[in-house]
Amino acid sequence: QFTVIVSATASDTAAMQYLAPYSGCAIAEFFMAHSHSLIIYDDLSQHAMAYRQMSLLLRRPPGREAYPGDVFYLHSRLLERAAKLSDIYGGGSLTALPIVETLFGDVTAYIPTNVISITDGQIFLDRSLVIDGTLPAVNVGLSVSRVGSAAQVAAMKKIAGPLKLELAQYREVKDFVKFGSDLDDETLNLIKRGKLLTNLLKQNRFSPMSVEKQIISLFAALNGYL
Repeated sequence: QFTVIVSATASDTAAMQYLAPYSGCAIAEFFMAHSHSLIIYDDLSQHAMAYRQMSLLLRRPPGREAYPGDVFYLHSRLLERAAKLSDIYGGGSLTALPIVETLFGDVTAYIPTNVISITDGQIFLDRSLVIDGTLPAVNVGLSVSRVGSAAQVAAMKKIAGPLKLELAQYREVKDFVKFGSDLDDETLNLIKRGKLLTNLLKQNRFSPMSVEKQIISLFAALNGYL
């Protein structure tokens, strides 16, 4: 009832794959004029490939990874259409969630870095975490929010501060266990707490948790009550 799908599959022409995100954004902007809308681009890696194919057929000079020189503008002019309107223009908003596929988890590739530089942050889903049974498979070290704690309630802002640091430290030292090295008590305690926090952050599908329960769980884990 509240969803519009604009689809261009692999069997469609490169031109159709190129136009699909812009068509979807135009529809989302219609709803933005008087309400709040969300658009998800799945995915912009294939969109860039379709544009590269068209550019090569048009004999445009190729650049890095054979993409044309204006490939950054290709996505910036799309993603920067997401905005919050003032009350004068209706007070609506458009939120964009672009999805980008990485090759073997390489976030330094051309298209991922372009999109990262445009957006207000990214959530990096790590295949190795899926293999370990961690879901959602969010890599804390490579996931960034430019909005950060400004969007959190005061209690969560205070609790979640040291959480990311502890998880990052845990991921740095956990590989040493595989080599059977002699570890000091502080490192062993860090690994133990890291495993506890990782298990705490696992979540089943369609099982949301209230903010109050999140705060209580994190407080108990970070202060040694679990």
